Amino acid sequence: MDAHTYPVTRTDAEWRARLTPEQYYIMREHGTERPGSCALLHEKRQGTFTCAGCDTPLFQSTLKFESGTGWPSFNDPLPGSVETETDRSYGMVRTEVHCATCGSHLGHVFPDGPPPTGLRYCINGVALNFQPAE
Repeated sequence: MDAHTYPVTRTDAEWRARLTPEQYYIMREHGTERPGSCALLHEKRQGTFTCAGCDTPLFQSTLKFESGTGWPSFNDPLPGSVETETDRSYGMVRTEVHCATCGSHLGHVFPDGPPPTGLRYCINGVALNFQPAE
């Protein structure tokens, strides 16, 4: 991760104990899950998607949409829940999305989403937990 200090910090050993190996690879090493592989891709219930690393609420289910990409996609995050930075890996220029609370890599945001924002937050499902509405 970068030199930015986040409200939730953990040692590498603590991250490895908290996360599955796949979550660690994606969230701490900026990996990507295989498209279509996560259970949350087809989650349709009302509720909130939270960070698997620190439980911060990130996205409301009402802003989730089917993008056809194989990853959960959202129009907009909850205010202050995510931060972005330029990602120049793999010979591309993309905008990385990470949790504003713990710095974990979540996915990327693209300018090809539906109205009203026109954005598509393309998020690795294993980086998320789902809290159904009560």
